[in-house]
Amino acid sequence: MPRTLVIDTATAACSVALLGGERVIAAGHDVVGRGHAERLVPMIAALPDGGRADDILVDVGPGSFTGIRVGIAAARGLGLGWGVPVRGYSSTSLLAAAAIADGVPAPLAVVLEGGHGEVFMQGFVAPPLEPIDALVSLRPDAALVALAGRPAVGNGVRWLLQLDPALQAHEALPNASRAFLLPAALTNLPPRPLYGRAPDAKLPA
Repeated sequence: MPRTLVIDTATAACSVALLGGERVIAAGHDVVGRGHAERLVPMIAALPDGGRADDILVDVGPGSFTGIRVGIAAARGLGLGWGVPVRGYSSTSLLAAAAIADGVPAPLAVVLEGGHGEVFMQGFVAPPLEPIDALVSLRPDAALVALAGRPAVGNGVRWLLQLDPALQAHEALPNASRAFLLPAALTNLPPRPLYGRAPDAKLPA
């Protein structure tokens, strides 16, 4: 059976998995905060056959600017070295798929840490799993209004809970081992960053 290497470093988690269809052959998942670059290669090397696979799936964001770049660079490098295709998926779609599989009712919204006091937010329905909103970056008060009573999932929900402690919220980070839950239509993003907002650094005029 073809194998897929999944790499997810877009958030505080550093996560890898080797999948055979819907079967998880092996996986590793650490909440590292920072330092993805130092942890990722050893985690891949610890997988069977050094993670060697027939294709590579990588989280392209949104999330941490640095984390996203680390994961994509590793995926592209391995893809080039192994001569296999590299595809992308979004952190929001993986969190939505995992939450729905765990019993969170849809429609729901994924809310991720966005920096600068904002959160990334995107709504999903299922089945089939698909986004119903464009990805946006909002201040927590605006995100709470946009939520419109839907359950919220992700590592940004803590900001919304400060405003509404009764919110139906589920704190979570993407886990590469759940990538088999994603429909094929949501695993064909190009392997380039989906930042969710403009970079902080500006090039000189």
